[in-house]
Amino acid sequence: MSIPKFISYLRLEKNYSEHTLKAYGNDIQSFVDFCSVDYGFEDIDKVEYSIIRSWIVALVNTRISNRSINRKIASLKAYYKFLQQIGRIKVNPLAKHKALKTSKKIEVPFSEEEMQRVLSQIPFADDFEGRRDKLIIELLYTTGIRRSELINLKMGDVKLAERSIKVLGKRNKERIVPLLLPTVELFMSYLPCRNRLECIRDKEFIFLTGSGNKIYETLVYRIINGYFSMVSSKVKRSPHILRHTFATHLLNKGADLNSVKELLGHSSLASTQVYTHNSIAELKKIHTSAHPRGKKSQGP
Repeated sequence: MSIPKFISYLRLEKNYSEHTLKAYGNDIQSFVDFCSVDYGFEDIDKVEYSIIRSWIVALVNTRISNRSINRKIASLKAYYKFLQQIGRIKVNPLAKHKALKTSKKIEVPFSEEEMQRVLSQIPFADDFEGRRDKLIIELLYTTGIRRSELINLKMGDVKLAERSIKVLGKRNKERIVPLLLPTVELFMSYLPCRNRLECIRDKEFIFLTGSGNKIYETLVYRIINGYFSMVSSKVKRSPHILRHTFATHLLNKGADLNSVKELLGHSSLASTQVYTHNSIAELKKIHTSAHPRGKKSQGP
């Protein structure tokens, strides 16, 4: 099999993150395991589509979501495309495969009122963790950076005098994101506490645990979920919802789509457009209140 070569290709040529590489590897390995158990072989480089279809049926029967199944198939399709490129196979067995239908995934952002309550009314502890947590929430909301980008933010990436941060996004793409003055002030409050930690193991990173280690994904999730559970009844309270909130609030206030795209670090407008559905509600309000005919529809 050529799976190690494929993963190496994604790492070196595509600059995929280790998290993405692991996901690709796990998806393809699940098909290898299926072929081993059900068909008695593990070399998947040359297989018939009928076997892949049997795997899809087996996945459907496990009742995992169509979205998850489509992700696994996309990983496998990319693998076979790679095998075509290196001349190991002539035809991609998934070339004509059609993705399973999925319902449109709608993320509900936090309201401006919810954001105001978290940042202005919740009493954050006046210590290292309290200052860190407030800065994390403020930074995610005012910059729209991803959780992974926040975790990997380094001391040299923050330019408080210039009110900007350098962010390393997907596929190692760098971008400069501006900082608002309240965010700068929270940085200036947090950094002295950070620097006074007794033992700092991961010195280059901005956000640390109380023991001086770089923060991790589940910790960031717990911080966001914990504080927002105090002010919001929304089912989903995650770091990504703050990214979604950032984009939606900018669009609601009139920011153009291209500018939001650049701030989010998207490679195409299609990725940014998923955030526009919430701003439609705001546009309807503006349309109704501003248009002469709209006032008549509101009644006396």
